[in-house]
Amino acid sequence: MLVRYLKAQVMVLLCGGLVGPIFLAVYFYTGQDELLKWMFWAGLLVTAIDVLVALGLAGFGQMRSAELEQLEAGGVLALAEVTGIGETGTRVNDQPLVKLNLQISGPGLAPFQAQDKVLASVSRLPMITARKLVALVDPATNKFHIDWQRSALVSGMMPVRLTSEQDGRTYDLTGRSGPIMAILQILKTNGVALEGMADLRSNPAVRQQVMDVVRRATAAEREPAAAPAAAAPVVPPAPAPSTAQRLQEIETLRAMGTISEAEYTAKRAQIIAEL
Repeated sequence: MLVRYLKAQVMVLLCGGLVGPIFLAVYFYTGQDELLKWMFWAGLLVTAIDVLVALGLAGFGQMRSAELEQLEAGGVLALAEVTGIGETGTRVNDQPLVKLNLQISGPGLAPFQAQDKVLASVSRLPMITARKLVALVDPATNKFHIDWQRSALVSGMMPVRLTSEQDGRTYDLTGRSGPIMAILQILKTNGVALEGMADLRSNPAVRQQVMDVVRRATAAEREPAAAPAAAAPVVPPAPAPSTAQRLQEIETLRAMGTISEAEYTAKRAQIIAEL
């Protein structure tokens, strides 16, 4: 809480809250001149307001963090499809605040529609326009929070590649929201932290569940490649030429000068002997 308060206090001071301390410093530096006594009271009032604002921001941040921890622990991981994007006419730090219409659905949840206002930063805008986000939802109240880290995976903004030592293969699921959501559900259910690179070798049960999802998702890719070989038409062998055709062939070869008279006689005798 102290660290959070100090951060909030610094932010307040940088956003104009230095006026109060400056007034106090000037008043005491000039020897507490009666003519500047107004600066003492004004500086004291502004400083007190700064402290109260910083405490309020720290308290709000603490409450927000507690809510997110509760959602992470007991919430449902749901897919939030963006059905509409609207402008609010508001910008925060030169970033537009936009209104999203969402269709949220997840395991154990009755699909519902909701709205949320979010900052469309440079990193978030591609996820918003991809129209697939991830939300943590309280199943009792339908209160939700958009998880931007998981959304980057589901929307295809971040690559999703899984390497299996057992198969000796690397599977690329980038942009495939269905299998990725299933894997995220497995990781959350088993308490596996989502980091830049997850190593599941120490957790064989979770690894097996994840690889089952991966193999089902990639099975459709492997089958079409094998289908042409399985369905390749069987070409029957060409029928052997008849005796008349063979005799005619050597007659033609002799007439063209391809074989000599002796070769023609020997070949003709061989064909007749095979009758």
